[in-house]
Amino acid sequence: MVTAAQKQEIHPAEQMIQFATGFMVSSAVYSVTKAGIPDLLRDGAKSAQELAKNSGSNEDALYRIMRALASIGVFSEVSDKKFALSPAAEYLCKDTPGSHRDMVLWMGDAIHHRTYAEMCHALKTGETVIEKVHGVSCFEYFAQDKPVSDVFNAAMTGFSAMIAPAVLDSYDFSTLNNKTLVDIGGGHGYLLTQILRKYPDIRGTIFDLEHVVAGARSNLDNSGLSGRCQTASGDFFQSVPPGEAYIMKNIIHDWNDELALKILKCCHRAGTGKTKVILVESILPPANIPHLSKWLDLEMLLLPGGRERTEDEFNRLFAQAGFRLTRVVPTNSPVCVIEAEKFV
Repeated sequence: MVTAAQKQEIHPAEQMIQFATGFMVSSAVYSVTKAGIPDLLRDGAKSAQELAKNSGSNEDALYRIMRALASIGVFSEVSDKKFALSPAAEYLCKDTPGSHRDMVLWMGDAIHHRTYAEMCHALKTGETVIEKVHGVSCFEYFAQDKPVSDVFNAAMTGFSAMIAPAVLDSYDFSTLNNKTLVDIGGGHGYLLTQILRKYPDIRGTIFDLEHVVAGARSNLDNSGLSGRCQTASGDFFQSVPPGEAYIMKNIIHDWNDELALKILKCCHRAGTGKTKVILVESILPPANIPHLSKWLDLEMLLLPGGRERTEDEFNRLFAQAGFRLTRVVPTNSPVCVIEAEKFV
């Protein structure tokens, strides 16, 4: 039990040490998640000995990692060397609705540790870091390293699963009935398939690189949507499939303004009528307000070279591409639905 004294405000010096050791927390959460420890605790508390035996872990090392994580509320040490899930740790389990497991495995992957260790390079130059570490751009690296690409795509699908209910609760897609909604950079198609399930009169196209979109085809077959949704592959800086509306989840934030404009202009050329562009992205809040987007912005800085944006920045970007920002719809998640319409 936490005592009243322990609940007192943390001294600024201690707080700074917590910030400096954040990488240790990330590595500890990653290691136990990869070992499957949270899922072993789904049916109740277990001893470190039992957890070590069932996960193929070293008992002493596992106990020490679990003890540290329990001290910050990731797990709960319910008795001597016996642990249970905390409410936070439930989201490390595979089958928890809105599970963060795949995102934790992505953020804790070695690619992040190697990249973030070189943040000083970005600080001095404003350049991405992944080229310095691996010699190729972010998405070129994914294409070359299938295990890392698989972890990334699983994380993006997991993030879609987390935010999709909030998006569908907040934004009415019925205005797209009898029209084709093209998911640009749609990955394995999770968000689009959820939209199509709720709105049976919308048709869909999932568009991405060939090695990515290949994973969407089996998902479409399994969901029974292959008759209403097709896949297409290509380079969205050059062209995109035709459609009456385009949706992009966390795509524009991957790129600087010059490259983001290329994508939006491709949508402008290929779209028919008063084409809609629907972005599912975070919007940066004012100064000093805590928000996930301010940390995702560092991810964009170091890996793909993009950025998170304010509403005004989105407005200017749309205008340069020939679109008018029509509304921003908040959701009960870290993202908003940002809608724009083509000038005709």
